[in-house]
Amino acid sequence: MTTAPSSDIKSNTESNTWLSAELAKSIEADSMLCELLAPVHRWLNTLSVRNHSEHTLTAYFAGLNQLALFLRGKRLTWSRCDKRQLAQHISQRLDEDKLALASVQQELSAIRHFYGWLIEEGLARINPTTGYQLKRSPRPLPSIADVDLLTQLLDQGIPGTPEQARLWLRDKAMFELLYSSGLRVGELVALDMADVDLADLRVRVTGKGNKTRLVPLGNKAAEAIKRYLPHRNLWVEQMDSALFISEKLGTRLSTRAVQQRLKVAATRAGIAQNMYPHLLRHCFASHMLSGSGDLRAVQEMLGHSDISTTQIYTHVDFAKLTQVYDRAHPRATHGRNDDIS
Repeated sequence: MTTAPSSDIKSNTESNTWLSAELAKSIEADSMLCELLAPVHRWLNTLSVRNHSEHTLTAYFAGLNQLALFLRGKRLTWSRCDKRQLAQHISQRLDEDKLALASVQQELSAIRHFYGWLIEEGLARINPTTGYQLKRSPRPLPSIADVDLLTQLLDQGIPGTPEQARLWLRDKAMFELLYSSGLRVGELVALDMADVDLADLRVRVTGKGNKTRLVPLGNKAAEAIKRYLPHRNLWVEQMDSALFISEKLGTRLSTRAVQQRLKVAATRAGIAQNMYPHLLRHCFASHMLSGSGDLRAVQEMLGHSDISTTQIYTHVDFAKLTQVYDRAHPRATHGRNDDIS
């Protein structure tokens, strides 16, 4: 086995975001691990050119680095890793490292795609993940808040202090938009001024894989944005194009800031339920599906590539219907324990 030049690792550190300088140094000191990871960097660079997100690339590297460490310990190469070796590694990740099943599934996905590339490049002959399946745990139903609770959040009174009142105008615009258009919080903070068309009531959203979609904008969200914009224009620094701006910094708001502001707003409105940005997306999907029954349209607005992801909201609706049935129907088998004598 030939050793990959340390300069390769150094150049990788300079040209990507999935490998920290500290980790690069530890890899550089390990010649076998360095060689194992060389094709990983080549593959990730290929994905980077195809506009895969930094988050995805970092997650892929983390999973493949763990398998590389396993292979190094057994003095194996990528081409000598078979299904039995893979099963040992996955078992170790679950039982010894106590990794959640969802995280292991993510690592397995990275390994599967990487081996597909190795085979295309002639660097491996078999993909050890072929036919290998983890036992999936039941997918939990998303939490949903009812319309009354969202009304309590969004229609709360303006705070008494001028500073908090200004912030609420921005926060209300954000929360109305999250619920109105079903955005992910990352999509929300990535919006630029040019992405929102207040005249035609639509928003251009850049989602996963840099895919762009147009989604409708509700009247209440549009009105909230209009009321916020004068403050935004006073806060903005250095001609920042972001729609949602930090008053303190004058730059694009972070996802963490949106999460914190939602909790502040929920507490102020007297809401005990845990509120987080993705919950508003869940509510959008569930309420839209309940009102329209149009699964394909909701899929399009959410930006789901697979309709099975959208179908989870049909189960949420059915769970609600079951509760109504159990309370109301005299012959329901659940929720009625009256003895008939």
